[in-house]
Amino acid sequence: MKRVLVVGANGFVGRQVLQTLEKSSYELYATSHHEDINPHGNHHFVQCDLSSIEETDKLLNNIQPHIIINAAALSAVDFCEEHQDMAQRINVGAVKQMAQYCKVTKNRLIHISTDFVFDGKTDQLYNEDDEKNPVNFYGQTKSDSEDLVMEMCKSYAIVRVVVVYGTPLPGQHSNIVLLVKNRLEAGEPVRVVNDQYRTPTYVGDIVKGVVSLLESNQNGIFHLCGKDYMSIADIAFKVAAHFGLDSSLIEPVSTAQMKEKTPRPQYSGLSIKKAQEVLNYQPLSFEQGLFKIQ
Repeated sequence: MKRVLVVGANGFVGRQVLQTLEKSSYELYATSHHEDINPHGNHHFVQCDLSSIEETDKLLNNIQPHIIINAAALSAVDFCEEHQDMAQRINVGAVKQMAQYCKVTKNRLIHISTDFVFDGKTDQLYNEDDEKNPVNFYGQTKSDSEDLVMEMCKSYAIVRVVVVYGTPLPGQHSNIVLLVKNRLEAGEPVRVVNDQYRTPTYVGDIVKGVVSLLESNQNGIFHLCGKDYMSIADIAFKVAAHFGLDSSLIEPVSTAQMKEKTPRPQYSGLSIKKAQEVLNYQPLSFEQGLFKIQ
């Protein structure tokens, strides 16, 4: 029986992957920095601080997984900018250790990455092999980690995702769809940028894509995101319309007006053509995804 280790298993994507794999025949292990948010699942859980070289080595050597799914990262853009050493250790250093383990053992690494590896200076959807040029430190760490995986691993898949939404479990961070929904339901204003464009992704679609890569010998980078390309403001207005909420509370502003601490790419929609052709990836539309929100 193959051992699968889900790293970042308390996170939004990691936990959804873990819960899906609990229905499979894999011997399933999970790790996160904090205690298991659902200790009654069909998996073995090990707490691990990925910023510690010693703890990460111990984790890998004790479990000896045949497949690693790395969904762990420091992804808060402003926090990464202000805590670069920590972001480097978790987003790059720990990934290097996983890649080294897979290189030596000839095992498989599936690594979750981001649209923020691109600078967003084109309004065309990015393909997997387009040139990377991140505009913030978070994006740089994810770009560097991708390079390490490609250089070191013989069997790997890099999965880039964009603005992931869905229904989180207790103890997990929210996401843009629920943040907008909850604020509008409370009668609170929502200020969103109208000139940053993304391809928002329903979390369940990522899970399906990751599972197909788990059971595949396909190597390379795959964009697993939504098929609709829209601004952050568009997302907010569509959420308001879908749930019958007051859209007059939404204030669309430019990036310049928002005055974000850390730069973000303006256009970072990803093309899913490769995933559609190679993996038969068929994501929900954004409207369909909203029907999944509890």
